Amino acid sequence: MTENPFQKQRSTINCGGSLIDFDSPKVMGILNVTPDSFYDGGRHQTEKEITERIQQMMNDGADFIDVGAVSSRPGSVQPDQNEELKRLIPVLKILKNRFPNTLVSLDTYRSEVAKIAVESYNVSLINDISCGQMDEKMFETIGKLNVPYIAMHMKGTPANMQKNTDYLNIVNDILQYFSLQTKKMKDHGIIDIIIDPGFGFGKSTKDNFKLLKEFQHFSMLGYPLLAGISRKSMIYKTLETTPDMALTGTISANMLALINGADILRVHDVKEASETIKIFKAYKQS
Repeated sequence: MTENPFQKQRSTINCGGSLIDFDSPKVMGILNVTPDSFYDGGRHQTEKEITERIQQMMNDGADFIDVGAVSSRPGSVQPDQNEELKRLIPVLKILKNRFPNTLVSLDTYRSEVAKIAVESYNVSLINDISCGQMDEKMFETIGKLNVPYIAMHMKGTPANMQKNTDYLNIVNDILQYFSLQTKKMKDHGIIDIIIDPGFGFGKSTKDNFKLLKEFQHFSMLGYPLLAGISRKSMIYKTLETTPDMALTGTISANMLALINGADILRVHDVKEASETIKIFKAYKQS
């Protein structure tokens, strides 16, 4: 296999007291407890359903479980903080009590929710779709909590992000954005940073594929890279199908992400992502 000229030295993060290295790509399984997620909204609501879903993802090879209680689909209306916590806390209790060794990521843009989750429920890292733009206290809070931080690029908010998808050069624009934002993060004491360019968040389908094709450029930032492509519109619209029928397209896109430098695949379908990584590793080591 030809060496990728953008390939960075694989870094590590301190996650829940464990040192996680990225010599091998990781799988982050998605656990949505929202009633209106674009793919699996409302599917996992009872304690039994949630427990079974977590156990299945762990059995299938998830390295992280990413819990979200606020839908980020285009045009979605955001619940208030109390409603977000009301949805989250029962799930975080299950994870803390029944899966104490699981590395849990929390998908939230609210600093107070992040603080409660880390301090009271052993959440290991925070996944912020707004990269601190929707809560000015987020960077300060993460620095004090001393947990890894997934920083995602998004234009605007979920309610309006697809109304402004124009870029001069999408890859350069997002690289410049992260150069500025990561400096602010480090100034606030955030040590472990993961970069997510935000597939589907304020981007056209064409630009999403350009991001995927040039994903390796983000390795220049020097941080692990996360690809969140699972069943998104860039896939199902290209295939002229629905999210339910977009698994094959997701597998294909995830393989392209791995070839182009992804360290973490954030997915709904953990087994398939784990198998994709096995095939990728065999290919790379040949």
